[in-house]
Amino acid sequence: MAVTEPAPPAQPVAHEGILRRQSLRESAARTYARSLPIVPVRARGLTIEGADGRRYLDCLSGAGALALGHNHPVVLEAIKKVLASGAPLHVLDLATPVKDAFTTELFATLPRPLADDARIQFCGPAGTDAVEAAFKLVRTATGRTGLLAFTGAYHGMTAGALDASGGAPDVRVTRLPYPQNYRCPFGAGGERGAELAARWTENLLDDPKGGVPAPAGMILEPVQGEGGVIPAPDGWLRRMRELTAARSIPLIADEVQTGVGRTGAFWAVEHSGVVPDVMVLSKAIGGSLPLAVIVYRADLDVWRPGAHAGTFRGNQLAMAAGAATLAFVRENRLAERAAALGARMLGRLQGLAATHRCVGDVRGRGLMIGVELVQPDIGVPQADVPPADPVLAAAVQRECLRRGLIVELGGRHSGVVRLLPPLTLTDEQAEAVLDRFADSLEAAVCAPHRRNDTGPSL
Repeated sequence: MAVTEPAPPAQPVAHEGILRRQSLRESAARTYARSLPIVPVRARGLTIEGADGRRYLDCLSGAGALALGHNHPVVLEAIKKVLASGAPLHVLDLATPVKDAFTTELFATLPRPLADDARIQFCGPAGTDAVEAAFKLVRTATGRTGLLAFTGAYHGMTAGALDASGGAPDVRVTRLPYPQNYRCPFGAGGERGAELAARWTENLLDDPKGGVPAPAGMILEPVQGEGGVIPAPDGWLRRMRELTAARSIPLIADEVQTGVGRTGAFWAVEHSGVVPDVMVLSKAIGGSLPLAVIVYRADLDVWRPGAHAGTFRGNQLAMAAGAATLAFVRENRLAERAAALGARMLGRLQGLAATHRCVGDVRGRGLMIGVELVQPDIGVPQADVPPADPVLAAAVQRECLRRGLIVELGGRHSGVVRLLPPLTLTDEQAEAVLDRFADSLEAAVCAPHRRNDTGPSL
């Protein structure tokens, strides 16, 4: 079915029973299933087919894990090759040809100054475990315990990673201002806002009464994803590198969602030319299967054997799928493709902002795009931008789903509609995505009583 054809009408089939049983049996912590009540049964590239026969364009991409979309041939072939070889699938942290090939391919993509003097630690299968490993690594290497993180951050759901994230209920990490244009904490935005954020950080670190002893490390996202798709200004990121290097503070770049070409460079730190001391990698590096690693400077590798271990560090299928994905993205220059196509998509979405006052800001980098929806008629004293409109954002998400388009929400108040299409997105598919989004926005804006519609509870 062509991407521009309307999805067939849903039929009352077994998927309704599956959704009902899920709501009865699964944890209340489930998230995506609440706003996306579908039952995927087949998928290829951008497209998912549900058990009800409907087809969807997937701009969630496994929360950024699917760089090549669903079931890409090179990924399937890599997995089949391992299965057919009779190789063991579980090897703890033993050396294997599959692991060696993955590591070689990964190092070939890293910023050269890091790759030339790097060590790799295979972690548990989730990105949050790699974040924990990075924290343990720098604390062990420096002998210090404190950490620096940024407002709006998201680094995972385990205890240490959550402490460094923006929603931490019990703050034990020093929080610094992350620069942003639209909702600048200093009311300036642009280069001036980034300069003030950097100056705040520098003053805090050097103030003997600032309450911040020399920390073990600084962790940041080159583009905040869950925080609302906010790219770090390149100059500010270079300044963070300078500040940390001058004070012997290891800089940790969380590239879990931004890596493998997503932002228009293979790794998002490359936009600024920054070489971090530690890189946290997951999601797309596993080619759709669970895999997480940290890569770091060799002189930081001072911990003892077993200091960070895990039974499932040796996911052979994920390493094979990941090596195939990394090579395909590199050889086919998909990062450059993401930069060009993402710029065109941003341009068209910015056109919506010119005709819809509820579109407060359109931003992103490469194929990591966010549209912030706002309440333009609600004034807030001393605020230079209107408040976010999470109700409208949820309505847009539901209208997108009705039109066969899967999108995610993010941002401080869940008012940002996020687009994370696969890097294999074609021009035709991009136009279909934008058409459906524009139609959904119009429908959500015009819908009567939309503010009383809380959406599905499954």
